[in-house]
Amino acid sequence: MRSSEPIIHIDPELCTGCRRCAAVCPVDAIIGEPGQPQEVDAHRCVICGQCVQICTAYAPDHLEPADGLKAKRLQRGQLPSVREPLFAAYSTGQALGVKRALADSALYKVVQCAPAIRVSLAEEFGLPLGTLTPGKMAAALRRLKFDRIYDTNFGADVTIMEEGTELIGRVMSGERLPMFTSCCPAWVKHAETAAPELLDHLSSCKSPMQMVGALVKTYGAKQDGVDPAKIYSVAVMPCTCKEFECSREEMEVDGLREVDVVITTRELAHLIKDAGIDFMNLPDEPFDSPLGLYSGAGSIFGVTGGVMEAAIRTGYELVTHETIPNLQLDFVRGEEGLRTATVQLGELELKVAVIAGLKYVSAILNQVKAGQCPYHFIEVMGCPEGCVSGGGQPKLLLETMRKSAYQARKSSVYRHDSHQQVRKSHENPAIIKLYKDFLGEPLGHVPHHLLHTTYQSREKAVSPISAGREGGRI
Repeated sequence: MRSSEPIIHIDPELCTGCRRCAAVCPVDAIIGEPGQPQEVDAHRCVICGQCVQICTAYAPDHLEPADGLKAKRLQRGQLPSVREPLFAAYSTGQALGVKRALADSALYKVVQCAPAIRVSLAEEFGLPLGTLTPGKMAAALRRLKFDRIYDTNFGADVTIMEEGTELIGRVMSGERLPMFTSCCPAWVKHAETAAPELLDHLSSCKSPMQMVGALVKTYGAKQDGVDPAKIYSVAVMPCTCKEFECSREEMEVDGLREVDVVITTRELAHLIKDAGIDFMNLPDEPFDSPLGLYSGAGSIFGVTGGVMEAAIRTGYELVTHETIPNLQLDFVRGEEGLRTATVQLGELELKVAVIAGLKYVSAILNQVKAGQCPYHFIEVMGCPEGCVSGGGQPKLLLETMRKSAYQARKSSVYRHDSHQQVRKSHENPAIIKLYKDFLGEPLGHVPHHLLHTTYQSREKAVSPISAGREGGRI
């Protein structure tokens, strides 16, 4: 799939025009009159999938495939053997292609899983909200015939090494401040579309997913003695926008796609069910080394404020050369909205902000444009409570259940962090070895080639006729 192809769709045969999707869209990308089928403005859409999560218009599940449901499932890239309601708002699926690839013995199949997957996947199998199942998840992926089970958490630790070093350099030089995080592809696409003049303020770091993808086909390939061209790299993400991200033209390493395909939490559950794997009774199994070892800091990337907290844990020690007194940084933890704080790093007073939900970013961007933004470092997550509330997560129809699920998943993420023996990215032994044996220094030549990127303006000219419809420009 090319990055220009739409990923989020609304089925006009199922849409009732309730406009609940429009109410949750942070960028006004849903177009239509009440009571009529809605459409998605693909240019403005940030592919966050919140419309998919909230949609309640669906085809009756008692209808047989002869009524066209099987054809619709195939059109959407879903596994026809896994029966579930077809909702009007949906994201294009990749499960069928992954199933075919897993049966291809000529491919070396590698998978990575985002931090939020291990606290949500079990919900698809009837376990309580927020149940933490990294071991069962790894076991299920092995039974799906993946050759290596790696972890996006490892990439999160690499991100902290690169992004933390980049931030310190910018603060010391006073250039291109504030620096925004670049982990969330929905936020990056929004910045490219609505505020392209500010793209220099984004960190140049690729997302943890793309960093792992680049390392899988270089460092990992060398470790395993595998031809990188034969590697089929799959990422399991809570985010519907990650498929867009992996298809971006710049996400290549030495002529190869860093990540070949992305599937969501829901799609992984479908693959497991389709293969007849008894998820509930699987034993706990480990991730593979070296790209499967991670710190507690890497695991908290799945919640809003997690990137900021992980960065401060490492940044504090890089600047002061002292041990950070408290690893639990409650002042950056929270929910939807804007949170700000001042962090003392020795003699350096670092002003930070955490934004959860793109509807809250406009005011900050206006401050930056006016040269009046007081912050040094700003984390932006497109979804309300970070990746745990992503558009690719298990679908929950009731508002009260969604809130309960987000809280349970966040609590589980933080509990997972607290139980890790290593809780700072720079102390992860696998990270230390990676830099010693392969990458060299953060921001060095090899990291620059593999782990950093540039952004492109996606600004669309607005004609006087369409100006009213093109509202939302920052």
